Amino acid sequence: MNKKHKIGFTIILRPPVIRRLRRKNNAQSQLEEDSAGIMKTRKAMSARRRHQLFRVGRKGADITRYHSFISLPVLLLITISSSAQKILTLEEAIANTLQKNYDIILSRNDSAIAGIDYSYRAAAFLPRLNANVGTTWNNNNQKQTLSDGTKRQSSGLKSNNINSQLALNWTLFDGLKMFITRDRLEQLVEFGELEIRNQVVTTVANVINNYYNIVRQKQQLQAIEEQMSIDSERVRLAQYRLDVGVGIKPDLLQSKIDLNAQKAAQLQQQALIEQLKEQLNQAMALPQFTMYDVVDTIVINIGISLGEVMSAAEKNNPAVLMAKKNIDIANLVLKERKAELFPTVSFNSAYNFNRTTNQAVLNSFSTLFNQVHGFNYGFTAAIPILNNFNTRRLIRQAKWNISYQNIYFENQKSVTTLNVINAFQNYEQQKKALALEEENILLARENLDIVFQTYKLGAATLLQLKEAQNSLADAYNRLIAARYNAKVSETELMRLSGQLVR
Repeated sequence: MNKKHKIGFTIILRPPVIRRLRRKNNAQSQLEEDSAGIMKTRKAMSARRRHQLFRVGRKGADITRYHSFISLPVLLLITISSSAQKILTLEEAIANTLQKNYDIILSRNDSAIAGIDYSYRAAAFLPRLNANVGTTWNNNNQKQTLSDGTKRQSSGLKSNNINSQLALNWTLFDGLKMFITRDRLEQLVEFGELEIRNQVVTTVANVINNYYNIVRQKQQLQAIEEQMSIDSERVRLAQYRLDVGVGIKPDLLQSKIDLNAQKAAQLQQQALIEQLKEQLNQAMALPQFTMYDVVDTIVINIGISLGEVMSAAEKNNPAVLMAKKNIDIANLVLKERKAELFPTVSFNSAYNFNRTTNQAVLNSFSTLFNQVHGFNYGFTAAIPILNNFNTRRLIRQAKWNISYQNIYFENQKSVTTLNVINAFQNYEQQKKALALEEENILLARENLDIVFQTYKLGAATLLQLKEAQNSLADAYNRLIAARYNAKVSETELMRLSGQLVR
């Protein structure tokens, strides 16, 4: 009789192995719960459009930062720190610059010199009146021999002489030079005003670019802080995986290295922002280390046309207007030189007083006291005949200066037109790049969302996650740069057209 034997195997697990398996099962279920929670959060965020990073307005876009990995405490910290400082608007920065900028003040002082000369323009039509007063004491030894052989000699002859004169000289005709000089002084005042305007436009353009460069670097700082929040989440996740036995230490180390690199970039970015603020403080003539914050948005005017800018530049560009004004001044200088070919007719008059007192004389017919006073008047005509051809030389130089100023004016117009065309082409290119990067940033953010979720589930590698992070960082850099460059091009167009300051 055959007997059947039933053989059984019993597997005995040690307690550490049991705990490791339990932790693994718990980790797998925790990852599944995290994945489900992430999917729910993502759907809710999509419904409320909280993933939108940039709001584009009619003339520009407001930069609104949001990312699903930024925790609420970080957002609260950023809000509290930014609200602690006063917001300096662009209008306030420009107003401070116009009042206190050193370059503008120096330009106004230079123009004031021409204004002072012009304020005395009527003096060329007035006569010149001079007074002379003098007195002389004499102590002489005198010896005379007369025609009849008589000799006379005396010493210690003292006398005193007092004389005074009031002289008037009035130019009645000088080839109309005095009228031409008056007109030239008026042109110099207008030229000085154009110089001030040119300096104001240049300084305001620099302030606008500096201000929005701070905004740009501030946005760059926010992008770095967003990368820090992602790296912090990576560190937390890598540490958790390592603790439950499903992760590897190199992932944790690399995540910490990336986080520290972002912290270093944050410090550099903060230092750059402070340097730019100090540059803006110098332009506004504010004390060093003045604390303030700037706005978060860069508003761009997208309705600029090339034809309007070209037309406005010909009429309002300060450099072109200054070159044209130099032609007018050169023509007046030529008229002044030609006026020197004409005779100068003047009216002269004087009142004279002279008194002489002698204590002793040698001759009986000499006077002990003599006083003369009275006035005279008349006309003088100075006719230029030959002065080493100096007037002709000056006339030739004035004609050459007119030719030079005309060439310079045409060259300035050509350079301004070229600068307008280049600035407008750059403006159009930056607008297209901005539209492209605004679309690209959404794609990069969505890509990072997907890769990060799959990384949490273990379906993506750390290398893939880092590549998605780098793509998002590059998209931020290109978008922020495109927006700032578009603003710089817009400012340059307004500066060239003379419409930046009205």
